[in-house]
Amino acid sequence: MGQALYVSNISLSAGEEDLRKLFSVCGKVTYIHLVRDDKSGAFVGCAYVTMASEDAARDAIVTLDDALLIDRTITVKAARPRQVQPRSGRAGGHGKRRRP
Repeated sequence: MGQALYVSNISLSAGEEDLRKLFSVCGKVTYIHLVRDDKSGAFVGCAYVTMASEDAARDAIVTLDDALLIDRTITVKAARPRQVQPRSGRAGGHGKRRRP
């Protein structure tokens, strides 16, 4: 299984193909997700890059952290696991309210 990396400080003019070319020097890139603003859809300058192996991911962190991509120095770190928000147990809040 691959390793996800979090890449920040990416030039707003960079695209998925720019990231794929850069990270492929460290190994096979299996997935790229450019983070976009929910409302405008504009790229916000960070992305998740998944490498095919943990060795390739470690190499990418060592090799590409502080590398220049277009006009900015990027930061590359191991992505943290996604935090799942606990559910309240209530079904949407559209039912009757209980009175004390």
